[in-house]
Amino acid sequence: MKTKHLTIKELTDAVGGGVTPRMVRHYHTLGLLPPVQRSEGNYRLYTQQDVQRLQRIIALKQQGFQLSHIQQLLHSHSEESVDPTLMVQLQQQYRSVIQQITRLRHTASALEGLLGRDQECQMTQAEALAQLKQLEVDAQESLGKLDQLWTNLDAETTTHPEAFQESLQHLLPDLSSYSEITVHLLQQLVLACGDVSLVNAVRLSQGAIAFARDALKAGCPVVTDVPVVAAVLDQTRLAHLGCAVETLIDDPHITGVSEAEQAFWNHDYWRQRLQHIPERCILVVGYAPSVLLTACKLIEQEQIQPALVIGMPIGFSHAPAAKRRLMTTQVPYITIQGSLGGGLLATVTLNALVETLIAKPDCHCYLTRL
Repeated sequence: MKTKHLTIKELTDAVGGGVTPRMVRHYHTLGLLPPVQRSEGNYRLYTQQDVQRLQRIIALKQQGFQLSHIQQLLHSHSEESVDPTLMVQLQQQYRSVIQQITRLRHTASALEGLLGRDQECQMTQAEALAQLKQLEVDAQESLGKLDQLWTNLDAETTTHPEAFQESLQHLLPDLSSYSEITVHLLQQLVLACGDVSLVNAVRLSQGAIAFARDALKAGCPVVTDVPVVAAVLDQTRLAHLGCAVETLIDDPHITGVSEAEQAFWNHDYWRQRLQHIPERCILVVGYAPSVLLTACKLIEQEQIQPALVIGMPIGFSHAPAAKRRLMTTQVPYITIQGSLGGGLLATVTLNALVETLIAKPDCHCYLTRL
């Protein structure tokens, strides 16, 4: 059977993702795409193998890999060994990205210092903007003036308490597509960690708020992974709803994520307890990623059936993997993508849900808005 060939335009259309013929030619120049057959008119002709290779290149690029690293990955003939040179280069890229994040965080802090001002500070804010407009930064003396500008701004903080909600209105992205209850949850998470960008990493399954409220109304049990997570829960409001709190790894000496992870991994007793958590409970995982990974496996095997999983463990490989797996299950969930998380954010999530349920028991906004 004759192989069907594609023109460069047909190749880019098949791959999609904004790929252009110019990009394809550039990838040929770099050696990312191998030489291909030419037509009688000297036009490049591509096959489905070329489509798959280009898709692989684009996917790796979207994940953040540099083109030079993608080339090494694609040209590697061994899948069993790791190229130490490539690993060193990836580590250097990671450090460079962290430095960029640090610089961006510094910029964000400066903008927050201006935009996050409440009404009582707006006069000083206007003065600061006027000074910034005329600031000459070439001389060292002018840099001192910049320091003085921030000192003057900071002096206003001693005259009144901070108006958090007012600051959030200036800093948060547009949340109009979310329900009132979801917005309150997101605001509480931001206030718990001081990072407005966290909003972009929070993930809620369809109907998660509704399932959570129904379970809490029914007085469902709440199961946490470690005692320090349980200690931060709003015990008074949970008791008012009739929700008992249980701890999976019930060892008061475990106070850190590493201890929690090792305890769960090394002792069958804790894993067996996870298999017997109450049906329709709310499972709150704020420390050990292996707890969430095992819970996902048990959910998939239909051995446990929680009403909601708040999955926010800490970690740099297992935690992101556990959260990705959670988002593929059929159970309602609230999680934070990547390595971000922790016991505080997990408990703030449940506490916010409990607070709004008691304050607004008849609110149904979450049923009509995303």
